[in-house]
Amino acid sequence: MSFTNVNYPASDGTVIFTEEQEALVVQSWNVMKKNSAELGLKLFLKIFEIAPTAKKMFSFVRDSDVPLEQNQKLKGHAMSVFVMTCKSAAQLRKAGKVTFGESSLKHMGSVHLKYGVVDEHFEVTRFALLETIKEAVPEMWSPEMKNAWAEAFNHLVAAIKAEMQRLSTQP
Repeated sequence: MSFTNVNYPASDGTVIFTEEQEALVVQSWNVMKKNSAELGLKLFLKIFEIAPTAKKMFSFVRDSDVPLEQNQKLKGHAMSVFVMTCKSAAQLRKAGKVTFGESSLKHMGSVHLKYGVVDEHFEVTRFALLETIKEAVPEMWSPEMKNAWAEAFNHLVAAIKAEMQRLSTQP
């Protein structure tokens, strides 16, 4: 599977996210909320299907003999990542910036930097996220919704990458 490089928005704090994009993201998130545990697991199973080597980045997967679908630590992590991503997307326009709820941007940047996350990882995750949402709300899915979620994810990634860059240049 091949991924094209995605141009992420500059992380100068400016977020351009239209009312229409916000409405599509919020409407679909409201439908997906009740299944966030299941959808989070689906997201990570897609990531691992596309990029099996990504399993090595997660000790609770790498060091476990439990099947992925039954791995409680993976389930918890997957749900938390899915919820954080969706909540951040849903609040993007209202907040005017990427927000993470309980996790700080500094924490997100440091974790991604520590584990060596690179552009390809973000691209795989973006593709898997869009596919997961498409399957979760097929009756709502449209090119406009796909673009809205992609734009929201791009802003999220730009903020994480900017923090990773900042942390990597600190003495």
